Amino acid sequence: MNGINESTVFGIIASSLTTLSLLPQLIKLMKEKKSGDISLTMLFILLAGFACWIYYGILKSDYIIIIANIISILLNGTVAFLSVRYKNKGGTRTGKYH
Repeated sequence: MNGINESTVFGIIASSLTTLSLLPQLIKLMKEKKSGDISLTMLFILLAGFACWIYYGILKSDYIIIIANIISILLNGTVAFLSVRYKNKGGTRTGKYH
């Protein structure tokens, strides 16, 4: 594999899958504009974990870990933000005519 070893390739595949894992939830959240079933506690713990992975990547000078987890923080941070924004729209009927 011309300069890239098997563990690097596997690391890239694993980090890509992990990074994109919450993308379907983000797309659903943006389409439906409601977040009644999303656990904010889980998201904030996950964000803390990503921050720790970034620090670990910096200590190891591993750019795959750093980049993947920065992207994960951006995606999951967006999910957390939209979850808070749409929290009251998660199936409860509020408003003038309901």
